[in-house]
Amino acid sequence: MAGGPRFDPTAPLLFVINASAGAHDMHAKCRVIQTALAQHGRQGELRVCSPADLQRVAFEAATAAVASGSAVVAVGGDGSLSTVAQAAHTAGCAMGVIPYGTFNYFARTHGIPTDPGAAVQMLMHAQPGAVQVAAINERLFLVNASLGVYPELLQDREAYKARFGRSRWVALLAGVATLLRAQRRLRLHIETGGTARDVQTLTLFVGNNRLQLAQLGAEPADTLAGTPGHGSMAALMLRPIGTLAMLRLLLHGALGRLGEAAGVESFEFHHMVVRPRMARGRRDVVVAFDGEVARMRAPIAIRVLAKPLYLLQALPNIGTANGPGGAAWE
Repeated sequence: MAGGPRFDPTAPLLFVINASAGAHDMHAKCRVIQTALAQHGRQGELRVCSPADLQRVAFEAATAAVASGSAVVAVGGDGSLSTVAQAAHTAGCAMGVIPYGTFNYFARTHGIPTDPGAAVQMLMHAQPGAVQVAAINERLFLVNASLGVYPELLQDREAYKARFGRSRWVALLAGVATLLRAQRRLRLHIETGGTARDVQTLTLFVGNNRLQLAQLGAEPADTLAGTPGHGSMAALMLRPIGTLAMLRLLLHGALGRLGEAAGVESFEFHHMVVRPRMARGRRDVVVAFDGEVARMRAPIAIRVLAKPLYLLQALPNIGTANGPGGAAWE
């Protein structure tokens, strides 16, 4: 593939497995992969690691994949996939996906089965195709990034999962609890496309995944070349509102009509710089990306990356995952 990484379909695949992702036990995850490899006469190396070691193991596997002309395969949820994608994108190798997350937006968007067994079977005949990725400061993300109440929601969701288990209903309950007590306002100076303005918002949410935006009913009007995930990104801002208005907002979101709710603004962009107004002496801000939470130094730059990620996909999808002719880049 012109411009893409060298990929030898006979080279051993390198699987990076997040031991804590999903409800399946580790032996079951490994057995699914090993069975598919044996059925197809393929070789593979399984690298199991803890969340604390995921970044290091991912970069080591990606470096080995470049040397052998192979691919690194992420086994886990969207957060794990994002970490492995950062390594694959930086090293310059192809990447495969076996989803074990709660929502699996990235896999579903690109035609990868959410059943792990079906996903690994697809990998046996897959080829790399270019897909759009984005960055918040220097951190790559696949699905979304945010400031404000959304990072708080993710932290609450992890606490709820630890107490009540992993499920979409638990994630929804955590989201409702977080939003109903959301009071902190962000004061942001936002620069996009040569324009600048000052806003107050509860959260700034950036979507690189059209499926997630569609499920929320929050797709912005197409005002730029391409669409979110296919050449541009979408930004959603939630203005400070009261408890009753928040309940109405939650109802709109549950019905997939968030874009119709009062107090929600959405727009498209390619590159955005966010300068939060912070207390004297503070220089970093809490951000979230693909389900992970971290602190980053302001200003916060969010952009579509010119260099794509080369994702292992089923042959009919190659060249079509981002529209005719492949991805559109900034």
